[in-house]
Amino acid sequence: MPIRIPDQLPARKTLEAEGVVVMDKSRSTRQDIRPLQIGLLNLMPNKERTETQFARLIGATPLQVDLTLVRITDHKSKGTPQKYLETFYKTWEDVRQRKFDGFIVTGAPIAHIPFNEVRYWPEMIEIMDWTQTNVHHTMFICWGAQAALHHFHGVKRYRMEKKAFGVFRHRLVNTSPLLHGMSDSPMIPVSRYNDIDRKTIGPDLEILIDNEEIGVCMLGDRKYRAAYMLNHLEYDNRSLADEYERDLNADLNPEPPANLYPGGDTSVTPENRWRSHAHLMFQNWINEIYQTTPYDLEKVGTGEE
Repeated sequence: MPIRIPDQLPARKTLEAEGVVVMDKSRSTRQDIRPLQIGLLNLMPNKERTETQFARLIGATPLQVDLTLVRITDHKSKGTPQKYLETFYKTWEDVRQRKFDGFIVTGAPIAHIPFNEVRYWPEMIEIMDWTQTNVHHTMFICWGAQAALHHFHGVKRYRMEKKAFGVFRHRLVNTSPLLHGMSDSPMIPVSRYNDIDRKTIGPDLEILIDNEEIGVCMLGDRKYRAAYMLNHLEYDNRSLADEYERDLNADLNPEPPANLYPGGDTSVTPENRWRSHAHLMFQNWINEIYQTTPYDLEKVGTGEE
């Protein structure tokens, strides 16, 4: 089954060109099946690129998915026109009464700001608490993962001496339905200045994917059906390269992203060494939601799941 997104969303053309099957509303209503309701809280400034990255992975499932794009209610995006937001996005106030089978909270380029100094932190707290009553399974990404780990579990983060930047080999250290079929040592894109303090990870969390040099990659919380991915399996081929070139043009003298360019040659096309793992993990996530979510969406968060 395809993913259902707004008919005029620019990501649609990209996805269709890549062979991802996209369904319009009229076709989806003819199918006698309840679509999975997935929400994406997009905190990134370039919303079109981020929504395409996640829709690409979610849309590869054989199940029918309705994707709802969500934004912070009052925050003005610097990288996306207001008209675009009003056309394709719901504010969190618009969806706070709804229930979702799955919900994704993305990263945000505010890692240098203490959580309680983020302008929309009060709304983030409300949203994070809401995911435990209105969402069957939540995936927190990068800054979103750091924020949720801090809020729910008291996990502390710290600034690393050097930015972790590139594609690094990790290892699977625990079993989880989200990791079924993944190789023991996947390559995963990393772009962050902060790491989490392992000593503050409590027994309610389990590390799923790790790298002893770069830091923890992914944690799971089975009690509240949440996953915390600190890195970026959703990235496309150019994500790290564009970040590198942006900093280079700003005279920040960045180091090239490790293990991205073939032979380390930044003049050639970056090589994607994580795509299969990205698709596999998100298909595992969708499948786990499908297998465990109630048919009656209103039962999400009631204890009857």
